[in-house]
Amino acid sequence: MARFGKCSPGMFRLLLALVLVAAAWTSPAFAQDQPQQSAPANQGQKPAGESPAATQAQTAPQEQAKPSTQEEPAKEEVKITPQQAEELFHSVDEILQFDSKQTGLPIKKEVKRKLTSRDEVVSYLNKHLDDEDAQRLRRSELVLKKFGLLPRDFNLETFLVALLREEIAGYYDPKTKTVNLLDWVPMEEQEPVMAHELTHALQDQSVGLQKWLRRGEKDLGEIKKDPTPADIENDEMDDAREAVIEGQAQAMMLQYALAPVGRSLTDSPQLVEAMEEETLTGTPGTKVFNEAPIFMKDSLTFPYSYGMEFVVKLLQKGGKERAFAAVLRDPPHTTRQIMQPETYLSGEKIEPMAVPDFKRDFKDYQKFDIGAMGEFDVAMLVEQYAGKPLSKQMYPEWRGGYYYAARPKADATAPLSLLYVSRWSSAEKAAEFAAIYAQSLKQRYQKADEIGDPSSDKSASDRSVSDKSVTQESLTEGAEIKIDPLKGRHAWTTEEGAVVIEEQGDMVFVSESLDAATTAALEKEVFGK
Repeated sequence: MARFGKCSPGMFRLLLALVLVAAAWTSPAFAQDQPQQSAPANQGQKPAGESPAATQAQTAPQEQAKPSTQEEPAKEEVKITPQQAEELFHSVDEILQFDSKQTGLPIKKEVKRKLTSRDEVVSYLNKHLDDEDAQRLRRSELVLKKFGLLPRDFNLETFLVALLREEIAGYYDPKTKTVNLLDWVPMEEQEPVMAHELTHALQDQSVGLQKWLRRGEKDLGEIKKDPTPADIENDEMDDAREAVIEGQAQAMMLQYALAPVGRSLTDSPQLVEAMEEETLTGTPGTKVFNEAPIFMKDSLTFPYSYGMEFVVKLLQKGGKERAFAAVLRDPPHTTRQIMQPETYLSGEKIEPMAVPDFKRDFKDYQKFDIGAMGEFDVAMLVEQYAGKPLSKQMYPEWRGGYYYAARPKADATAPLSLLYVSRWSSAEKAAEFAAIYAQSLKQRYQKADEIGDPSSDKSASDRSVSDKSVTQESLTEGAEIKIDPLKGRHAWTTEEGAVVIEEQGDMVFVSESLDAATTAALEKEVFGK
């Protein structure tokens, strides 16, 4: 799915890179699970062999782990002094050496460093978020609202600006080859942030980040010709590559914290899990993030949480060469490979899905957007409408998907029309997903009345988890959830037009707000009738 409208590579990457780094470092869960050591006799000095963050790794996070029963007053924003800035600049080379040793990525040149103010960051963002990027954001926003992944009154651009002001911790700019340290971030958070951002500098020196990321940047909604099955298959390349670079950087930030106490990523699974969980759920101080829709939380955290898990798995299986240099040379190209690293390691090949003749079938419509619906998109859809436990059960069964959004040429103000086709590991899983999608209709539309089906005595839009006695607690313990399957063809009337959901074999076909003739033509092509 075209998350956030696929801004220009540099801008889109920056929007993500600026968030969630400091929050993960200072999270209560991370602090509580960290190995404890008594204070060294030479406290205040850096013991030989330790990372420069030794003192902070053992003291600063614990201070933030104190429970609070009431909302804390807003803290006065700190400002780094010139003397502190000089100390930070001296730390850059030391931390870069640490990252290089841990990743195996060579240092080829000095990394420039700059202390940046909040006003400078805001100015940078405004300068790089051009009219084309803003237009893409708005387009993507409408598609997400059609799927019900964003509320109808949600403003995506406003949210991203507010989030950046709340979460920004530091960033590496591949265009200027500069690591930007932010003058309002507390000193105890600066060095671990540098461990993250300087990993990007090493990646940039090895593969050229701007060029490397651009290889996955192809907005199918803007190309003039209709996409091929290969185009759909590769539509998630940018998401997968983003997860690689952010996953590597998150891994180095955690490794930097673990080094002083003689631990590593591969022998500290509980700490890795704690950091992933905190990245996913936010912290008490991240109000904008905590109140965001599920989709926004999942999308923003995907490259950090799943990306780090992917890198750790590669570390365990093939060492630092496999987890860093090798994966940069041969990166994954789908979110499935990130979420299930074993599929990447085994070289799993999934046959690309055939696609209809969009230009012919949508002759009466104006194309609005098109893209893949990958495994991560499916995970978000199921989580949104049926909960995370069921999402974790369902998403590994995904085997392909795409969507096509359009508007009638005769009425540009009409509701957005949508075709969505998905493929599953079996007919059983396809029918289960069809039931979950049908269940979403009552949440997404003011009215969704199913047209009578004599073969069924139950409204498909009311189908859900069949075992109502299953508790939320038991679900989180790994109990398998049973779904009432939705088989065959079902149709509804809504305030935005007709909705058709049809399951045949391992395929699920969805048509929303399309006229009957167009729906029939698409069904014929998708199912080969």
